Amino acid sequence: MGARKRKKAEQRKEAKKHISYAVLRNCPSSPRKMRLVADLVRGQKVDRALDILHFSPKAAARDVEKLLKSAVSNWQAKNEGQRIEDVELYVTEITVDEARPLKRIKPAPQGRAYRIRKRSNHVRIVVDTKREKELLNEENA
Repeated sequence: MGARKRKKAEQRKEAKKHISYAVLRNCPSSPRKMRLVADLVRGQKVDRALDILHFSPKAAARDVEKLLKSAVSNWQAKNEGQRIEDVELYVTEITVDEARPLKRIKPAPQGRAYRIRKRSNHVRIVVDTKREKELLNEENA
């Protein structure tokens, strides 16, 4: 590997050290339904987001709640000296992408067949402190 590539890879690695995230792959619900739940918690404090997800009647909320808890525990693992109670954690980013659908066939009249697409999705949650969130906003302004 060349020096330029190595430096760029080290920069990416260093930038990822400060980001705590969790990823859920191939969740068996449609991306459209999952995005409705994701929009509820985007930009919220972690405590408030967990409350919203816990009391939400949508089935996708259970998966997102579990994923958010995982992201918080990943943040704890990276920041062992700090306590969650002292730091205000925010859901800085949550993305829902489409995964590969399962293609099934349903019998139809007169020897035909209808295609059924069972959709699934990938969800990624990034958790960060408000201090770092404010720094990003100042840089963008």
